[in-house]
Amino acid sequence: MYLSQTHKRAGGIADEMATIVAGVPWMRIKVFPELAPPFLFRRHFRRNFSVRASLDSDLPVRVRFAPSPTGNLHVGGARTALFNYLFARSKGGKFVLRIEDTDLERSTRESEEAVLRDLAWLGLDWDEGPGVGGDYGPYRQSERNSMYKQYAEKLLESGHVYRCFCSNEELEKMKEIAELKKLPPVYTGKWATATDEEVQEELAKGIPYTYRFRVPKEGSLKINDLIRGEVSWKLETLGDFVIMRSNGQPVYNFCVTVDDATMAISHVIRAEEHLPNTLRQALIYKALEFPMPFFAHVSLILAPDRSKLSKRHGATSVGQFREMGYLPQAMVNYLALLGWGDGTENEFFTIEQLVEKFSIGRVNKSGAIFDSTKLRWMNGQHLRALPFEELSKLIGERWKSTGLLTESEGPFIDEAVQLLKDGIDLVTDSDTALSNLLSYPLRVTLSSPEGKPIVEDKIPDVSASLLAAYDSGELLGALEEGHAGWQKWVKGFGKTLKRKGKSLFMPLRLLLTGKLHGPEMGSSVILIYKAGNHGVVAHQAGFVTLRERFETLRQIDWEALNQDQPALESSATISN
Repeated sequence: MYLSQTHKRAGGIADEMATIVAGVPWMRIKVFPELAPPFLFRRHFRRNFSVRASLDSDLPVRVRFAPSPTGNLHVGGARTALFNYLFARSKGGKFVLRIEDTDLERSTRESEEAVLRDLAWLGLDWDEGPGVGGDYGPYRQSERNSMYKQYAEKLLESGHVYRCFCSNEELEKMKEIAELKKLPPVYTGKWATATDEEVQEELAKGIPYTYRFRVPKEGSLKINDLIRGEVSWKLETLGDFVIMRSNGQPVYNFCVTVDDATMAISHVIRAEEHLPNTLRQALIYKALEFPMPFFAHVSLILAPDRSKLSKRHGATSVGQFREMGYLPQAMVNYLALLGWGDGTENEFFTIEQLVEKFSIGRVNKSGAIFDSTKLRWMNGQHLRALPFEELSKLIGERWKSTGLLTESEGPFIDEAVQLLKDGIDLVTDSDTALSNLLSYPLRVTLSSPEGKPIVEDKIPDVSASLLAAYDSGELLGALEEGHAGWQKWVKGFGKTLKRKGKSLFMPLRLLLTGKLHGPEMGSSVILIYKAGNHGVVAHQAGFVTLRERFETLRQIDWEALNQDQPALESSATISN
């Protein structure tokens, strides 16, 4: 659906109204100072002018995210999409997805599908665009060429654009001369002032030509960026720029302007690297008498060394983080905090809370550092905030799919998740957490420097008493009763050995789990006991049952260990 031109100018009136063909009022534009009609653009262009968009309160907010399908969705692009989404939802407006696939050589449908999949995974559902449709389509630039040609011809007729027959060699020569003179590489060719006869002569020869936009040689342009404040450019640094190539393909800045205007986009929220494009686009808006949207340019996402985040810094695409086990809600929460905050110390937000609190006014114009450690921490917060049934299902399915368990649900999985969840920040961490619980690296720990003080604290006596409790069935009976039975047994065991606190629990943990640290010991031992009885652990998981642990204890040569023989540590490492 195209934008109909209902602008009426009299004596340079600057207050204009544009309407969609369907008759829905859109927005007003104010241009200061007043500008002459397009056909007098060159002659009466003021030295300085500014363009501002102002929305009526009852007019709709429409924003867009316009990725190029030439690769994966970068976290920077995802954050731009998120800010657009949050702004639209917070204002009750529309979030439009447009595919900018004019780079025919690099654009692929596979890349487009991957971008759409990542956006959907993040929960950024679009109101208009591919797969959804809408009244302003088509939503792929490659399908809008006829519209670009229509507006290019309009600019040619009004005199804002002219045909340029310069060859590549001539253009390169201009650049070289500009470099020698230390001037900006702007176009200075004869076709800006060519006569109709000269143009017709080249057309008759069939010489290829581009469409160049006629830029005033003096003056400046100012915009009021919603994030950066007033931004200005001198027009003399620009030069006449191409809007249509000689092969008939439109140039990016021309496409974007036509698309945003004909899709009634009210706010253009995009990365700051697009800020220089705003000058060209503003000139095209004015020449076509299109209403000007608000502009808001978001800062770049930086690596810890403050360089632009790139592949050399690790994972940078949404798809990579998804494959690594990150939750979409954690990604959304973290990306929102890269350059935005609600003014409090709070860092945990659901997407619903972000919609409620988001405002462009709180977006920071300085670069934001991407901290993968903080992202991992935040993912852990969101993981543990899931309803327990959902968390248990997620991790249980992971354990079964990776071959650690033979089942994905049941009491054992629930108890294991409850015990281990505090040490899990990513779903993939659950593999290590469960494997650690099931393993028994006793010999390595006994031979380690950290284990030495515990070994020297009469651990053979504790081991002998523990073996006696196991052989008599006393320990197994206590484990069968669960936590109450375990606590009663531990209390009695400590009294018998006249030990308590660390002197009791550290050697017990070491002898029963093979480790010096880990989750709550009683729950761990009970779970190990249950794992040996229920047959839920897969054969290849490296599980050492309670019975096997006590057989290992029987074989320990405490005297040799106390003598700190290197051979013992070596053989223990190999054995483990």
